[in-house]
Amino acid sequence: MGYVSAVTAQRLKFGGYHMQTKTLSNGVTIPMLGFGTYQIRNSDVSEAIKGAMAAGYRHYDCAHIYGNEAAIGEAFQASGVKREDLFITSKVWNADQGYDKTLAAFEQTAKDLQTDYLDLYLIHWPNEKNFDLTLDTWRALETLYKQKKVRAIGVSNFSEDQLNQVFDMAEVRPMVNQIERHPYKVQAELGQFDIDHDIVNEGYSPIGHGHMILEDPKINQIAQAHGKTPAQVVLRWQIDTGFVIFPKSSKVARVQENFDIFDFELSADEIKTINALDQDKHLNYD
Repeated sequence: MGYVSAVTAQRLKFGGYHMQTKTLSNGVTIPMLGFGTYQIRNSDVSEAIKGAMAAGYRHYDCAHIYGNEAAIGEAFQASGVKREDLFITSKVWNADQGYDKTLAAFEQTAKDLQTDYLDLYLIHWPNEKNFDLTLDTWRALETLYKQKKVRAIGVSNFSEDQLNQVFDMAEVRPMVNQIERHPYKVQAELGQFDIDHDIVNEGYSPIGHGHMILEDPKINQIAQAHGKTPAQVVLRWQIDTGFVIFPKSSKVARVQENFDIFDFELSADEIKTINALDQDKHLNYD
């Protein structure tokens, strides 16, 4: 039936809010809607996290290269939300790849985020010039997983071929692949490959930075039918097709709007309409 109808998400009460979730291959539960922290300035982090917490977000997607993990850690502490009610993701950056450097990078991220463990740790990008270095990085993630310093491990921006190379050497297979995904980059083949190999899909840039996507007449027509905004329809499409997502906004009203997507679902025909907008168009680095 394909990945379009492959959602096996549950609706659970997560952090006090009803949230659709996915279950990773090792049994860890991940909220399908998270809050992205890319390009949030340190001076804005406190208010951004405060607003996201108030809206109901408990899943936060972070990365060392974003340069704001220390500020995010302070905001987590100030929120008063229990650590066990949060799902925190971070990623090891290209310059920190390699076994020993990855272990050191994790310790720095954990220190900055003021946590003893991460819920999910990802390789941010495959090393295009030296993939053996990326495989060493994967071994480090396996070590962190075995030491219970991370609850789940995965990759980001990996192709089918790169994933197969990881499969060939891995003791623990990737549980997540985070990839660019929006209506102009549907990722049907890679998304299905991930599902076939028990990998949960995550989609970054879920509304494509708003690049004409939110002005598309077909998306607007669907939005009007549901009494929702175009952004809410695109985010709902992501979840209805099985992708974990983490939109970002520094505007409180938009943060709340993005969270308000669990009271409707798209029909199969509406999902097909949005899928048909695919242009295989990267809006980020390929």
